[in-house]
Amino acid sequence: MQMPALLFDGPETASVTVALAHGAGAAMDSPFINFFAAGLAQQGCRVVRFEFPYMAARRRGGSRRPPDRLTVLLDCWQSVIDRLGPERLVIGGKSLGGRIASMMADRNRVRGLVCLGYPFHPPGRPETLRIEHLLQIQTPTLILQGACDPFGTQADVAGYPLSSAIRLHWLADGDHGFKPRVASGRTEQQNWLEALAAVSHFIEERRAG
Repeated sequence: MQMPALLFDGPETASVTVALAHGAGAAMDSPFINFFAAGLAQQGCRVVRFEFPYMAARRRGGSRRPPDRLTVLLDCWQSVIDRLGPERLVIGGKSLGGRIASMMADRNRVRGLVCLGYPFHPPGRPETLRIEHLLQIQTPTLILQGACDPFGTQADVAGYPLSSAIRLHWLADGDHGFKPRVASGRTEQQNWLEALAAVSHFIEERRAG
């Protein structure tokens, strides 16, 4: 597989590199990913972004394409990990990107895993779970999840027998992008800032370890 183009933020000399993949429908420079990449870079992390082949093709040709086959997504993530090296690497991303990263974490022995909204199940289909590998994962993992996320609410996830390596951080009233309802009195910016602080703390723990 051809190595995807990498977008770098933050100091080259950082002790921890954070590789982030995009979600199914938005590119690596979406406002959501831009916010977390910039925030982590400002706090001294080296942040690396890339796009899966289908999203890179969208950017070149302008047509909407569905996500690649699972094997292609996995191979793409592996090529990025091989390029960066796993020793000082935290991997993760938004939704699909974080889910695929979670399948790569243990086999590559990366420093940590961060999922920005995990798709535990398709919306409206709570019986179709995507958690089998999360029951035994050993990589230190942080999942940031909106409490009202249709891909896995706080009530849904409470019943899952997830690995003890996983730490869940719930964003009040948040949806899949952490945006709360207006009636909640909470703002999207508040949830994004809270999530960024949680990710930063998690990465500091990985740096110390």
